[in-house]
Amino acid sequence: MSGEPLPPGTLFGVGVGPGDPELMTLKAVRTIGACPVVAYFCKRGTRGQARRIADQAITPDQIELPMVYPVTVELPPTHPEYGRQIEAFFDESAERIAEHLAAGRSVAALNEGDPFFYGSFMHLFLRLSGRFKSEVIPGVTSMVCSASLLPRPLMLRDDVLSVIPGTLDEAALVRALTAADACVVMKLGQNLPKVRRAIAAAGLAERAWYVERASMDEQRFMPFLEAPDVAPYFSQIVIPGEGKRG
Repeated sequence: MSGEPLPPGTLFGVGVGPGDPELMTLKAVRTIGACPVVAYFCKRGTRGQARRIADQAITPDQIELPMVYPVTVELPPTHPEYGRQIEAFFDESAERIAEHLAAGRSVAALNEGDPFFYGSFMHLFLRLSGRFKSEVIPGVTSMVCSASLLPRPLMLRDDVLSVIPGTLDEAALVRALTAADACVVMKLGQNLPKVRRAIAAAGLAERAWYVERASMDEQRFMPFLEAPDVAPYFSQIVIPGEGKRG
């Protein structure tokens, strides 16, 4: 009967890969094209990395929903005001998306790499998945893209892989690195000096590789001992295992 409300839309968390548009999956491209609304996080004054990657999959007929971070590097994450602003921002962003979902419009929320691998999409998912149908479209992670550049496999035989956030304190970093067979240290940026000291303390500097902007036009990688003093956000340390039997 005319006038009846449409069924709610679906929230899709779409992994668009690490940077090279050709690393987007066929399912990601199809899902983006099928959703009337495309949402993405970005810094003030930019379109955001995920939106840039997905550019060719988005048409002028779709509604774009940029979600502009109120703060990025202006305050340290430990500052109380940073947490307050960010949590309020995620609340507001989720409600903006909820309006479209409630009106029957499915939303493709873009996420660099994979949505559930340190992805910003998780903040939307945790706020909306209890109210609306939600689906995650996996994406190629920067971790596996970075590992593909190494002169040896990341893991061999019985190696156990550890994924370590560079935001840990230095003592925790040393413990995690020392216990790892193979590992990837994420979230470098301003944490690089601390991570550098921890890697040296764990005796892994000779095995480590520095990878910056994996799969992007500006990509570069080198032995960790040759790494620059300043690292951008899109950078990580990759330490391949030695392939020992357990």
